[in-house]
Amino acid sequence: MPPASRETDPVPSNSSPMVDQGVPGARRAEKPVPSVAISATFTAEPLEETLAYWIAEMGLHHQIRFAPYNQVFMQLLDDSSLLARNRNGLNVVLVRFEDWSRFRQETDLADLERNVHQLASALRTAVEKASSLLFVCICPPSPKFVALPEHGEFVKRTEKALASALNGLSALNLVTPAEFDRFYRVPEPHDPHGDELGHVPYTPEFFAALGTLIARKLHAARKKPYKVIALDCDDTLWQGICGEDGPAGVRLDEGRKAVQEFMLRQRELGMLLCLTSKNNPEDVIDTFHAHPEMPLRLDHFIAVRLNWKPKSENLKSLADELNVGLDSFIVLDDSPAECAEVQAGCPEVLTLPLPASSSEFPAFLNHVWAFDRWASTEEDRKRSALYQQEMERHRFEKRAANLEEFLASLDLQVRIEAACADQLARVSQLTERTNQMNFTTIRRTESELQEMLRSGHECLVVDVSDRFGSYGLTGVIIFQTATRALTVDSFLLSCRALGRGVEHRMLTGLGEIAHERNLDEVVIPLIPTARNRPAQALLQAVGAVFEEAAPAGSLFRFPADHLAGISMTQTGNIPPAPDRRPPEATLSTIDAKELDYARITDKLRDPSRILEYIRGNRAIKAGSTLDAPRTEIERRLAELWAGLLGLRSVGVHENFFDLGGHSLMAVQMVSQVRQLFDVDLSLKVVYDRDFTVAELAKAIELRQIQTAGADQYATILEELEHLSDEEVRALLAEEDNRSSGGKS
Repeated sequence: MPPASRETDPVPSNSSPMVDQGVPGARRAEKPVPSVAISATFTAEPLEETLAYWIAEMGLHHQIRFAPYNQVFMQLLDDSSLLARNRNGLNVVLVRFEDWSRFRQETDLADLERNVHQLASALRTAVEKASSLLFVCICPPSPKFVALPEHGEFVKRTEKALASALNGLSALNLVTPAEFDRFYRVPEPHDPHGDELGHVPYTPEFFAALGTLIARKLHAARKKPYKVIALDCDDTLWQGICGEDGPAGVRLDEGRKAVQEFMLRQRELGMLLCLTSKNNPEDVIDTFHAHPEMPLRLDHFIAVRLNWKPKSENLKSLADELNVGLDSFIVLDDSPAECAEVQAGCPEVLTLPLPASSSEFPAFLNHVWAFDRWASTEEDRKRSALYQQEMERHRFEKRAANLEEFLASLDLQVRIEAACADQLARVSQLTERTNQMNFTTIRRTESELQEMLRSGHECLVVDVSDRFGSYGLTGVIIFQTATRALTVDSFLLSCRALGRGVEHRMLTGLGEIAHERNLDEVVIPLIPTARNRPAQALLQAVGAVFEEAAPAGSLFRFPADHLAGISMTQTGNIPPAPDRRPPEATLSTIDAKELDYARITDKLRDPSRILEYIRGNRAIKAGSTLDAPRTEIERRLAELWAGLLGLRSVGVHENFFDLGGHSLMAVQMVSQVRQLFDVDLSLKVVYDRDFTVAELAKAIELRQIQTAGADQYATILEELEHLSDEEVRALLAEEDNRSSGGKS
């Protein structure tokens, strides 16, 4: 627990290296385990319980580490800090603006505003240097702070200014109190007593919500994103059945309007929307035309299946048309029977049955973690248009006499140039998602890419267009040069540009660069996988004689002149990509740690229920001998302790710290005692005696005696009747000792 009188300088000067709390000695040389590294302006450790639960649920191995108390600036600016040393993890910064004036007699808003401007600068610097993503949460101000109107205006103005200053940083995700409230509304988030005792300013429910939100950000950053949402029509997009009620007879209630607005936002973030419904096509088309007030239009859907076939069959057809795997689909349907049919026929598909009441639709969608995105790129926002262009190309290809005629008529334009800073998010995305034409399948975060460029690597991006439009940024080459050779780190091309000679032009470009720089050879590593067979075939076709064995696969040492002179006509087209569906034997195999999205949206979307669920699932402490509560105060305290400690029951003579409690939990407990019994206890009660339910109950009863009025004595006397004569004498003796100032 931080010292109550300690003052921290918001902006550090020279700093010394810091070591993780609880990690002794020098830094370890072995590969670091990814962490969720947390720095806050207040005591944030109570969120660990919830965050640890979700990390385990996701099957991740991230450690949770807390930076020293209230050293946010130090953590962002010091190259040896916990956040700076976090590799491939998630850095978290939690800020409550008023904390910077905590140890001052009065609040200087101008000084706080300077601190916020310096925070924005420090965050931008940290993003440029770090190799982990950064989540920043502006936590809600205390009611006491915003009681002054100028303070409330300051908070609103400053939140907006900070969000504006950090806009465009794809490796940084910012959440304001209003956005936090949209995800998790906590009726009583503030704990003024805990704030005063140990700078623990929020209730356990708020910390549970905060830990869950951090887990969602980690999930969004690490989980393979879904690509397609397949929507039902009747009673999903509108209320009623268009084939029976008629197109004009269905209506758009508030819940279904929220569904359409949500799906429109998902489309803008890069999801492809499809319609699949058991309906006559004319009825559905007429319904859209009859309701121009609907947010969704027919042209928002990339593909449609309106027929009477099983939905699972239609989904397989859509997967073929869009050239994506079934595991890229999310299905939304109001019918449990339709959902069951999809789950049986297409177990790879994430199937989400809507709640029975449409009033629940908005909250339901808000808590489907599968829809979360860390960030979206320009290519994401263009995805529907890009897919429509690709479908046009396929139709045109079928009409062409042969491949050569098709390629010649495309008027293909390939532009290869150095990547700029605002393209690195897309580059990172391609390293994460591209598998077929990818020589090494090395995944890179945006921060890692920035670090590589600073260390001497170069990054080229490939933009492709043809008569049908732009493919967008579809290719990446990362390399470095030495005395004699150009060595490739990553070479990849999106499948939508594959097989049209673009990959050959990329290799030619590498040969030309090596030639221009008087380098002898281009060294390309190949790490074979089950999915990058097109990449293997390409390198073999370009020059199998230049291949040599390497520990993880092969190295191709191409003479620069050879590579500069290749073309698709010399090597031939690469073979078709392998079937995207796994073998039948593994079709129904789902990752054992795949989150149960439906259970989360149904049972674990409220912070109180999350906390109750986590604590209720812990085992009773082994070997405990339980002495039952004897008074109402002891009973209520035992319930409070059991909830905080995550136990089903607690004996009145069991020590709080032996049961797993710690000092920060004791602060929360003393604060909740104040709420339950309306008594103020200092933290001395925690350390001055054997800290058990029985002893704490005595301290509460004693305090009540000291402050009670005549009308309260009857209740207290009734409590005393349940104590033994010896316990009553001890209680009275303690009161006499306190009254005499401890003198005998």
